[in-house]
Amino acid sequence: MLLMGLVGCGSGSGTKTEGTQGAGTQEAAKLTVGFDQNFPPFGYVGDNGEFTGFDIELATECANRMGREIVLQPIDWDAKDLELESGKIDCIWNGFTINGREDSYTWTEAYMDNSQVVVVRTDSGIKSLADLKDKNVMVQADSSAQSVLDGDQADLTKTFAGGKYQTTAEYNTAMLELETGAVHAVAMDIFVAQFQLEGRSGDFMILDEHLSTEQYGVGFLKGNTELRDEVQTTLKGMVADGTFATISDKYFGTDVGTLSAN
Repeated sequence: MLLMGLVGCGSGSGTKTEGTQGAGTQEAAKLTVGFDQNFPPFGYVGDNGEFTGFDIELATECANRMGREIVLQPIDWDAKDLELESGKIDCIWNGFTINGREDSYTWTEAYMDNSQVVVVRTDSGIKSLADLKDKNVMVQADSSAQSVLDGDQADLTKTFAGGKYQTTAEYNTAMLELETGAVHAVAMDIFVAQFQLEGRSGDFMILDEHLSTEQYGVGFLKGNTELRDEVQTTLKGMVADGTFATISDKYFGTDVGTLSAN
């Protein structure tokens, strides 16, 4: 069973150090994982009230193999850096995009590819990115979609209503705004979009044109190579024995992994 992160944030994680980042005496055999609990299928609250998701299962299995107690710590996504820097969490593991953040964290190798896409109502008449001109577009604050719209797709953003996008704390709210017509489109990760569209009776669709393609990894405090290496080695072992593929198939119906077992 997944152990929910009800342990106090200040109770200490498995990689707290003295004097230097990422090196020193371990305070306790724990792995405290920071994640967005409103980001299915990577991390969310299941029907039984417990945290679940693709990344949650990967992290839990990884911690078990490392002989560590898993502590699942939901965080506000736009406060993730403060959580990591304060030592309240050991890593960020929740559909966390490497691209554009390469120098901000110590990363594992990428374990899956992802794309940023746009979701619209099927009756909206929006068929392409060009059709977003003068439309209200929403993204999650401090998300990869926001980074793309601020960066490579900045020219596209200028065509939106008011020359800008709207932000929200999490995607469940964004989808409600889309459903009610308060916004015309929502930019998000493709796997999150596919999960959101399940069981919605064809009311929504993903545009064929993607905003960007990127890679997911596990992010640690800059310089914490010790724990990164431990997690990465364990993940590769899960790839080698087929456990990664099994968990992936449960959530995506296929093996989405890109991490080599070697």
